[in-house]
Amino acid sequence: MGNRLDGKRILITGAVDNIGKACVASFLEEGARVVIADIDAAKGEATAAELGAGFVKADVSDEASVRTMVDRAVDDLGGLDGLCQLAAVQIVGSLETLSVEDWDRSFAVNVRGQFLGAKHALPALRVSGNGSIVNMASVAGKIGAGVYGATKAAVMSLTRALATEFAKDNVRANSVCPGWTDTAFNNPAINAMGGKEAHAELVRRTVPLARQGSPSEIAPIVVYLVSDESSYMTGQAITVDGGLTMS
Repeated sequence: MGNRLDGKRILITGAVDNIGKACVASFLEEGARVVIADIDAAKGEATAAELGAGFVKADVSDEASVRTMVDRAVDDLGGLDGLCQLAAVQIVGSLETLSVEDWDRSFAVNVRGQFLGAKHALPALRVSGNGSIVNMASVAGKIGAGVYGATKAAVMSLTRALATEFAKDNVRANSVCPGWTDTAFNNPAINAMGGKEAHAELVRRTVPLARQGSPSEIAPIVVYLVSDESSYMTGQAITVDGGLTMS
């Protein structure tokens, strides 16, 4: 166990499984106190109990729910030093046939949710004197990949806007852009491309390291961006993709 985040108070959305759960475990190992938020109360409570974190149910697309989420986290932790926003949905389909409802749902969760989280967490992050926001983006936002890629490009731009506006408050904002990561979250995309074998062949052919990443390889980047070690970094989109987009 380290102490890189000793005493830091962290709120993490979308943290019941996949990369989010790995981040919670890493934060706790580094001495942080953590509240996780998710729309799935059963999974959220189970994950919180398993790892030793607090839990609050929240729908990040709903402003009243986000306001309550932040207030609960601040009350439970006695303040807030870091906000890590990983809640997301992945809807796959041709832009030609995608429904307006699916488009709106994608942006409501993936983009509006991060805007609302930052908006309502700012007062507490400002008080902390050294706040950090980490938004989960994706290489899909760099290469153009349907509505999901469009939302993640928006996340990167939103993060830069937050970094610019909140710098005066000594609140930093950065995003993380994973490539293919071995989680169930990517199953819709994998199924759309023909299943696991077709996906494995795509990874071997297009990723220089010829494999997917793991949640445990993404979590340390998030820890770093919350820690004081990254105190001179803001407005950045950090890519962790096995070399997929190194051009």
